[in-house]
Formats: sequence, C-alpha cells, structure tokens
Amino acid sequence: MPLGNLTSQFFANVYLHELDYFAKNVLKIRYYIRYVDDFVILHRSKKQLDIWKEQIDDFLHRNLKLELHKQKSRVIPLARGIDFVGFRNFNHYKILRKRNIRSMKIKIKLFEEGLLDFRSLSEVYQGWQAYAKWANTCKSRQKIKEEIIDAIWRKV
Repeated sequence: MPLGNLTSQFFANVYLHELDYFAKNVLKIRYYIRYVDDFVILHRSKKQLDIWKEQIDDFLHRNLKLELHKQKSRVIPLARGIDFVGFRNFNHYKILRKRNIRSMKIKIKLFEEGLLDFRSLSEVYQGWQAYAKWANTCKSRQKIKEEIIDAIWRKV
C-alpha cells in the first residue's frame, strides 16, 4: 500500500491504537502526541524519556512487530525544536522546515524560467500559504508573496 494513501493512514491509526493505549494508560505518559506513524513525548526528565523510549521500543517489537527508527528516535531538548508534522516545533512557537520554504522558492524560479505556468504557481502558492499559516511565518509568507509579485512583474 503506498505511503500517503488515505487507507494506509487509516490502517496505521488502527494498528497503532495499541501503542496509544500502552503509552497513555500503562506508562501513564501525560504528553504523548501521535499523528499516523510519528509520535512525540514531552517530559522534563531526560532519564524518564530514555526509560519510556526503551519500554516503547520493547512493546513495539514484542506486540506489533515494529521497530523505532534508529536515527529519528531521539531524546532532545525542546529548545532545539522538534521536527513533527511538517514543522519545527518549539516551546511557544513553530516554524516551517527550511526545505519547505526552499521548495516554494524553486517553484517561483520554475515560473520565472517558463517551466511552470501562472495557474500552477498560483495553485502551489495557495496550498503552501494554507499550510504555512499554521506556523509563526508572517515574515516568511510576506517575503514569498513579494518574490512571486516580483517574478510576475519581470515576466510582464
């Protein structure tokens, strides 16, 4: 089943329901957040997070025949930002991933080079704008908007 497919998301939620129950009701993790196959646990104690990580890894292996991703499963301070559901999440704000902004700038460049028409750029921009507004991105969104306007003026 292709990743990103709605049915794969549905089955991931059904299959990982046992993990949710384990984390919330057995381990009593207060700040456990999961979206499809990504999850975040917040706690003040690094030691406690390391213990939970080991317990969850064991649970996933024994009960669901799954493994935590070795490079992505890390205990890090929230001050460094947590990459989760498309944003870098910090204690009191979130920002877009740099690659997301870079991707939008590439679309503008493709438009300038004539490899992307205005309608397509407009659709991409509207989707990007709807996504970007969920983060603290007022200046970034304004800058991208200005770059698009400048690109349009250069083509006229």
